[in-house]
Amino acid sequence: MLCLSDSIRHDDPCVQQLLRTIEEAPTLAQLILAVWPLARVLARQVVEYVLAERAQRPSTWPLCPTCGVPLRSKDFAQRQLMSLVDPIRWRRRVGRCPHGCSIPQVAPFDEALGVQPHQRTSGELQWLGCAFAVFVPFATAARLLGWYCGGMVSPRAVWCWVQAAGHHAMALLQEDLEAVARGDALPQEALAAELAALPLALGADGVMVPFRPTGGAPTGKIRWREIEVGVLARLGQHRTRLGQVVTRLQHRRLVAVLGDIEALSPRLWDEAVHQGIMQAPRVVWLSDGGRGLWRLFEERFASHARGILDFYHAAQQLWKSAAAWLDGRTTQARRWFGWARHRLRHGMPDGVLADLADALDVEGLPEAARETVRTV
Repeated sequence: MLCLSDSIRHDDPCVQQLLRTIEEAPTLAQLILAVWPLARVLARQVVEYVLAERAQRPSTWPLCPTCGVPLRSKDFAQRQLMSLVDPIRWRRRVGRCPHGCSIPQVAPFDEALGVQPHQRTSGELQWLGCAFAVFVPFATAARLLGWYCGGMVSPRAVWCWVQAAGHHAMALLQEDLEAVARGDALPQEALAAELAALPLALGADGVMVPFRPTGGAPTGKIRWREIEVGVLARLGQHRTRLGQVVTRLQHRRLVAVLGDIEALSPRLWDEAVHQGIMQAPRVVWLSDGGRGLWRLFEERFASHARGILDFYHAAQQLWKSAAAWLDGRTTQARRWFGWARHRLRHGMPDGVLADLADALDVEGLPEAARETVRTV
């Protein structure tokens, strides 16, 4: 492979100018910014050298899709792609049918590199552009990408990359959902041993999100629609500077769908299998008291996870029962609620449940209050 001393060619005027700019940089920030263009030049030379070396290797020619005869080489042709390290150029063999069939020229080396016909930008440039577009508008993402690669990138190009990545992701998701419907085994995401040994927590909820009535147009009255969201994470331990051990979420994954719980169910199960729900040492389902969410738990996760009602919604239900049973305006209701909440928080629910069971036998309790206590 091309060595560094051969890469920095002092007889190249372009490299000479870059070296001169580096030598004249007065501050550390200017020095790093001056080195970056030289680094791109060196990286481009290394990549082009490797591509030129690989292109000389023998190629296996496919059969003509029309007549079935092996294609034949028609010499070398140049190819260029815009990349993170400036435009990359290389020459590779191209072939056609020896019988003159009407087919486009074929470049086996491009296929081996994962480069599609008529592709103008390399994959890693598109990936970085899509990552920027997650956090900033397309125009800002294009500007940041241009600063990084030293070229011009249009916001429209970033938008097209995001659309292509989205279609590809949806196609992969559809394949997984079809596998879930058939009951096929799904692959598990590769996890480090220490991460796979941690408990897995998952849960779901619905959130309301504002939408415009017409896609792509910023005008019109807002329509609020519900998004079903599922969250998966490993429960790790972290010791603070004061020596206190606290729980931290690790390896977090998010599942969301514009639809109802039935649409979320196969998607959440698909991601749970990918995250190792079958092999996790302990699995916890944490959710509020929504009936649809607990139906989802019973249908998908009850045989693999332990269901827990989250503390804040449990405390809210406790107050409803105290207000219905003891009248929320009384000191007795507030005192009982504080006692019950403390026991529930510290894992001692037996006395609380016993009191609620006794409340159902109180004479004169209105039927509406009795139904509230029974629901809790």
